[in-house]
Amino acid sequence: MTTIETVHLDDLAEPRFSADIDAIRSVMADMGADLRLDPDAMIEAARAQEGLDDLGGDGWREGYGVLVSALQDEAGLSPQGVLSLHTQIVQFLANRLRLAALVAEHPEILDVEIAAPIVIAGLPRTGTTHLHNLLAADPALRTLPYWESLEPIPPASERGTDHDPAGRMARTAVGVDFLDAALPHFKRMHEMTVEHVHEEIGLLAMSFSTMFFETLANMPSYREWYRATSQRAAYRELRTYLQAMTWLRGGERWVLKSPQHLEQFGVLLDVFPDATVVVTHRDPVSVTASMATMVTYLRRTQVDHPDPVATGGYWFDRVEDLLTSCLDDREVLAPDRSIDVRFADFMGDMTGTVAQIYEVAGQPLTQAARAAHEGYLAGHGRDRFGRIDYRLEDFGITVDACRARFAPYVERFAVQQESAITR
Repeated sequence: MTTIETVHLDDLAEPRFSADIDAIRSVMADMGADLRLDPDAMIEAARAQEGLDDLGGDGWREGYGVLVSALQDEAGLSPQGVLSLHTQIVQFLANRLRLAALVAEHPEILDVEIAAPIVIAGLPRTGTTHLHNLLAADPALRTLPYWESLEPIPPASERGTDHDPAGRMARTAVGVDFLDAALPHFKRMHEMTVEHVHEEIGLLAMSFSTMFFETLANMPSYREWYRATSQRAAYRELRTYLQAMTWLRGGERWVLKSPQHLEQFGVLLDVFPDATVVVTHRDPVSVTASMATMVTYLRRTQVDHPDPVATGGYWFDRVEDLLTSCLDDREVLAPDRSIDVRFADFMGDMTGTVAQIYEVAGQPLTQAARAAHEGYLAGHGRDRFGRIDYRLEDFGITVDACRARFAPYVERFAVQQESAITR
């Protein structure tokens, strides 16, 4: 019997890195020391990089301004964090430029049908990633590999007749290699590879209106703006990206996944009215502990001294926001095109759960699909990279506080309480 190694992350507040990563971080600090997150300068940097001017309308600019101000005033970024965010934001802007140019050249992209997507809506740590990858194994379904989520449209220099993704994949590999080296335990929480199926929250980030940015730093002003702002425009832009990627690389029926869909059911159905929605559920105590751990661990790439208690409290509140929205708005989803999947049930019968989803979605469960699902499961056993020992006390949160706050959600969805938080 194989022993699964369990690790407790005891350096969340004072991160430790290997000597090699410390050397790279020193170079990054020098590069970021005099860099500024100036909104106009980043726009010009993206335009110069792409040789393009049209950013696709102005609807994204309000969120962009709020985000950059919050990063400047609230995020407490390290010099390495400034460099990282500057690079990310310029790439988001570059992706906007590429999309606008491609659609202007090929307006027929806007006629591409995004029919009946299967959308997974659930918090991280509720089985969404494993379920997403399991469904994605079916060759009949179209999904979003990590490299494509970062650069959905190739730059002009790489737009040949076959839109060869080799350049985009190579650039993604550099980032993945650094992530693996800098955050060696991250794969225990969420595997990342160049081809790994990813969620579309990165595409929504290109509209600068998404909860994705909340994972980077505690930014209350951005959170409040985002929660008070209709997300229809961002979701419509998401659909345009899906149309462009379908036009570029093909595919018929998309499988999508994002935690923010939990508080956007109305918008989701407004933009994708024929979607089948899969809502995942797990004990909020386990979700809160693992979510706070994952986000705090990631923060070390953006700030020098992450604050586990502040980050835990922030995400305790956000988990409540998301689950309350799910509780309030679950009836928005049509009963014949939605299904609730509980974590324990999925872990107990993965192929049976997939069969239920296919039935609700009207998706043929072919021999090829079954074989692909079995093949994926054979090579992707749970905890194959080891486990994390998740502890609520690392974040100043108690089990009793979680139980009290989330009792209505647990009761409504008959969620099984977990005695152990580890995993």
